[in-house]
Amino acid sequence: MKQNWNKESLLAAYPRFEAQPDFYLGRMADAEKGFADTFGKEAERFFSAPGRTEIGGNHTDHQHGCVLAAAVDLDIFGAAAKNDSRIIRIFSEGYGMEEISLDDLEVKKEEINTTASLIRGVASKITQMGYTLGGLDMYTVSNVLKGSGISSSAAYEVLVGTVINALYCENKLTPVEVAQIGQYAENVYFGKMSGLMDQTASSVGGVVAIDFRDNANPVVRKLDFDFTKAGYALCIIDSGADHADLSDEYSAIPMEMRQVAAHFGKEVLREVALADFLTDMAAVREKAGDRATLRAYHFLKDNQRAIDEAAALEAGDFDKFLSLVKESGYSSFMYLQNVYVSGSVEHQEVAYTLAACEAALAGKGAYRVHGGGFAGTIQAFVPQEMLAGFVEQMEKAVGKGRCHVLSIRPAGGTELMKV
Repeated sequence: MKQNWNKESLLAAYPRFEAQPDFYLGRMADAEKGFADTFGKEAERFFSAPGRTEIGGNHTDHQHGCVLAAAVDLDIFGAAAKNDSRIIRIFSEGYGMEEISLDDLEVKKEEINTTASLIRGVASKITQMGYTLGGLDMYTVSNVLKGSGISSSAAYEVLVGTVINALYCENKLTPVEVAQIGQYAENVYFGKMSGLMDQTASSVGGVVAIDFRDNANPVVRKLDFDFTKAGYALCIIDSGADHADLSDEYSAIPMEMRQVAAHFGKEVLREVALADFLTDMAAVREKAGDRATLRAYHFLKDNQRAIDEAAALEAGDFDKFLSLVKESGYSSFMYLQNVYVSGSVEHQEVAYTLAACEAALAGKGAYRVHGGGFAGTIQAFVPQEMLAGFVEQMEKAVGKGRCHVLSIRPAGGTELMKV
């Protein structure tokens, strides 16, 4: 079976494939068997979409700001084939079947916050773009931690968009367009006002610096940087808190930032200069309130940090990069305030995990909350010589199997080819 797969496509999706071939081949075989058992036929095409880690720019994308992000080697793998109906059927291992009709692509209130809404939203947007879709069947397996800040929803959206692009659009949709389609599904159908960073990082792959000044045409630049060669490992630590039912917390951040932007006659904070904000800070506070003012201050500083982090990596100044990562983490905690849910006293898993990271790193490396926050995961850059001890200490603090050592994945949403 090992020789059935094109090695180049495998290594682009799974950079650690050669070290763990049985693991990867086993889950792909599981998906093939699951497809056959579920749909009574053989899968014809195979696809993968990765989770992502946000490296710089926390909650900057939805204000048309700058981010630094990367695709990681946790993914949703799908075995797929066309069917003769007007139905999209997707069975997700561990969750069950979702079916949507291509003859009914209207937004459905009862589907808000559901997987079905993402499928319907992706199909609707691609249809609006002038493509004629048909039915498809897919069986998926995933090791993207759901509700963990690695963005399982974006990976799912990108997977569905990538599959439809290959089966019905002759791959004419660019990776950025696939990302924008996923964002549309999440905003309009799922009901979460996310930015475009998650989907772009998943769809494009690698380490990317993204400028969302023109949200319709984001500037995406791939960076040629290997954290391993710099002597550091990228770790993601699951705090144990879940993202479920936190859409209101996430949506409040862009809403409050836009309130501050409106004070200056602007739509988003990217259009507001830091100097103007600081000059008028008291008036902003009076109009928008303390939290909105603090969140705006975070954006205006963290947006520049994301630019500076990319420049530091390109210059090979890893110490500067680590310093900026720590600054970003402090800003998220103090000003953005997405480390804990407002009013929650007993449950502060993310803050606890940050404290555990600080103790384990003992002044070395860097750590921060990343992604939406409030729940999910912490990101840490750990010196290779400390890695084994760091993992042991973190798993003692937060639980076995919750500290994940990841690799940057070169490929974004992609089709895996057989030979």
